[in-house]
Amino acid sequence: MTESYLPIEIEDVEYNLDKLIEKYRELKIENALLKHKQDVLAQENLELLEKTASAKVRLDAMITRLKAMENSQ
Repeated sequence: MTESYLPIEIEDVEYNLDKLIEKYRELKIENALLKHKQDVLAQENLELLEKTASAKVRLDAMITRLKAMENSQ
């Protein structure tokens, strides 16, 4: 390797390093957004599970009342 090639190689390394740093920053932001979205979706899932459980309880109660009405006739 001669000294005349060294500056060009250093520029290539600097360019690639700059691209890597930029990509790292993009991925860091994307990761933060995805973590937030995951948290939101987990909360929505929990709310839906609670609503489903509540609906099941109400439905079971209605079925019990209907069976009681049917048996009383």
